[in-house]
Amino acid sequence: MTVSQPREPIPEAAPPDELTAGGAVAAPDTPPHRWGFGAFLLVEAVLLATAAFVSVLLGDVQPGQPLPMRVVLLGTMVPTMIAAGVALLITRLRGNGPFTDLRIGWCWADVKIGLKLGVVGLGFTSLAAYVWTQVVGDANATSAISALVEDRRMSVSAAVVMFIYLWLIGPICEEIIYRGLLWGAVERLTWRTERWGRIAAFLVSTAVFAASHLEPLRTTLLLVIAIPIGLARVFTGRLLGSVVAHQVNNFLPAVTILLASLGIAAF
Repeated sequence: MTVSQPREPIPEAAPPDELTAGGAVAAPDTPPHRWGFGAFLLVEAVLLATAAFVSVLLGDVQPGQPLPMRVVLLGTMVPTMIAAGVALLITRLRGNGPFTDLRIGWCWADVKIGLKLGVVGLGFTSLAAYVWTQVVGDANATSAISALVEDRRMSVSAAVVMFIYLWLIGPICEEIIYRGLLWGAVERLTWRTERWGRIAAFLVSTAVFAASHLEPLRTTLLLVIAIPIGLARVFTGRLLGSVVAHQVNNFLPAVTILLASLGIAAF
């Protein structure tokens, strides 16, 4: 008579990844981040302080004179890029890093959704901009960057740098701040109600994005611009969709400013 050997226990399957608010995938043992609205307020303070410092540093540029490269780089790019860098650093020091906390990841489905909503948003934005200029006039509808380059010529290299920033780099920086850091801060307060957390994050980030440009006459128009961008963040659950939608929305304005700054076309 033989004695049967005891069976080894069958190892349990690893628990599947959990879907976080908005549909992003996160490991089940990922701790929640430890930053909130205070982090966003700090980033906004850095943005405003840097912009004010750069404005004083550069001084006034005479109308009709070519814009030096330093004005293009420092006046329009540096403040937002520094603020976005501070936001990324905060997620590293007080959370799980930007890829996890801000839900930065590559997905072709997100790109497609971002493209679709960006094109739709561009159509609505163009229509809203036309109506807006009819109501308030061309002068009051001009953006701060458009006013910066109006009646001034740029060198080709400066104009190209401005175009690349407005089209590609600027949207990435702004999305990190508003649909990344601010969105995560709102979700942190509303984590018990996932659905309402997403809605609250969408509404708050859309409103703050429009108001943070400090262009009161264009706030309503900026709200129209921000809605499809925020919807891309809602539908995908990640930052890539809103970045792509933002870049699509910025393409035509960036081309217009490029041509105008080179003297090829007028505003």
